[in-house]
Amino acid sequence: MCDKERSEFPAERVSVMKEISLTVTGMRHYYGNGIFRVGDILRCRKEPDNPYDEEAIQVFLPVYGKVGYIANSPYTVAKGTLSAGRAYDQVKKKFYVKVLYICSSQIICKVEEGKKEELEKKIEKQMRKRDEWEF
Repeated sequence: MCDKERSEFPAERVSVMKEISLTVTGMRHYYGNGIFRVGDILRCRKEPDNPYDEEAIQVFLPVYGKVGYIANSPYTVAKGTLSAGRAYDQVKKKFYVKVLYICSSQIICKVEEGKKEELEKKIEKQMRKRDEWEF
């Protein structure tokens, strides 16, 4: 427990970024979950023109393209993660997530903060590693 009186930093000056965890679902409609690895960085993009869900968020993996969506139904959102609707106003139009866990029908991720260039380098590196695994 934090004692405000004895804290080194005044409470109003300490900014804590809450970690946002999300569920990726719908992989079976694309490539399945066998293409994912724990630690992968995935690209996400809001899709406001989606005819079925105005809060839809697409998930992409280089080479493969679209690989799923951020879950937005109480039936698909894993416990402890936010739905696309709850996260929609907390994330940018385009953002990145890191794979934490891979389940049979869900992938649990956390939003990755950082510069686009650094995250793109991580994606490039993971794809090079994947090429090495394939052969």
